[in-house]
Amino acid sequence: MSLLEAMIEIATFLEERQVPYAVIGGVALQHWGEPRLTRDVDVTVMVSQQDLDGFLAAALRRFSARIPAALAFAKRNRVLLLSSTDGTPIDLTLGIPGYEEEVMRRAVLVAFPGLSPVRLISAEDLIIHKCVAGRPRDLEDVERILVHQRLELNLRYIRGWLRAFAPVVEQHDVTGVFERALRRARAALRRS
Repeated sequence: MSLLEAMIEIATFLEERQVPYAVIGGVALQHWGEPRLTRDVDVTVMVSQQDLDGFLAAALRRFSARIPAALAFAKRNRVLLLSSTDGTPIDLTLGIPGYEEEVMRRAVLVAFPGLSPVRLISAEDLIIHKCVAGRPRDLEDVERILVHQRLELNLRYIRGWLRAFAPVVEQHDVTGVFERALRRARAALRRS
């Protein structure tokens, strides 16, 4: 089973339960930016508090847990660490109401060659995620997404959410991360 097949496996599980989701992380980056080696499938889901226990139990019946006490870990850290049928790691993040509900609404249905369509995080929301994370590799990823998409993105939407996140991200300047990547992307596009 390939990484994409593992993605289809978790997406099918979520769709059968009508759970809003968006594939994020490396698979989304490969679609919106440039291919990069990734070994896991990252998915964010929106599950109401009253449905949470039942959802987590169903996920643990369908998929193998990657760690002991996975249920307790998921409740504490809001991520359920699973494995697909062939052992591909799946990180199932429990979304928080607010911005992540918007991510679900804006998710894009994408069909990978020979596979069923899945809901992928939008390019704009992937950029926001990367800017909030703020690691050096994330800055490179943001620049590559901007270049690959030829800046045909909703920059106002991105800037608006980054301004909203700025007061709560203490480690770095989220808007600065984006503006630096945007300047570099514009320069790269002028050279091409």
